[in-house]
This record gives sequence, C-alpha cells and structure tokens, in this order.
Amino acid sequence: MDWKIFLTIFVSVFIAELGDKTQLATMLFAADKEVSKYTVFFAASAALIVASAIGVLAGSLMSEYINEKYLHYIAGVGFIAIGAFTLYNA
Repeated sequence: MDWKIFLTIFVSVFIAELGDKTQLATMLFAADKEVSKYTVFFAASAALIVASAIGVLAGSLMSEYINEKYLHYIAGVGFIAIGAFTLYNA
C-alpha cells in the first residue's frame, strides 16, 4: 500500500466531510436517546463505505474510456461550477 496516497486521500476526504450535511444528520440520529449509538455509527460507516465504493467503481470505469488528464480537468471544472453556483446563490 502506498501510504502517501492513503494519507492524502484520507485527509482530503476527512476535511471535506467535516461539518457537512451527512455528519450533521448522523449527529441528529445519535442525539436520539432511544437509538443505539453503535447502530448509528455502523449504519453511517456502512453508508460512507458504499458511497466510496460507488465512487471508486465509477472512476475505474470512466478511466477505461477517458484519459486521466481529461478526468482531472472535468473534475476541476465541476468543482469550479459548484463553487460559482454556491457563490451566485449566496
């Protein structure tokens, strides 16, 4: 395993997920006194694992048909578009 890549991905995803709506929703579920905190933790973890698996599979499939360089451009344009849309609606 390439630990440099692992840590880069871990830190990127960790920072991106802090304070987002999925974390807030998880906190709300955990705040319910009648719900097991273990159930909330394992369900939220499983959901993030499945979402990540879909991302990995989609990226793998797209990389078979689209050059990696162009995928980076597409992702960059997508992030810029989302940022511009967010600023426009603010």
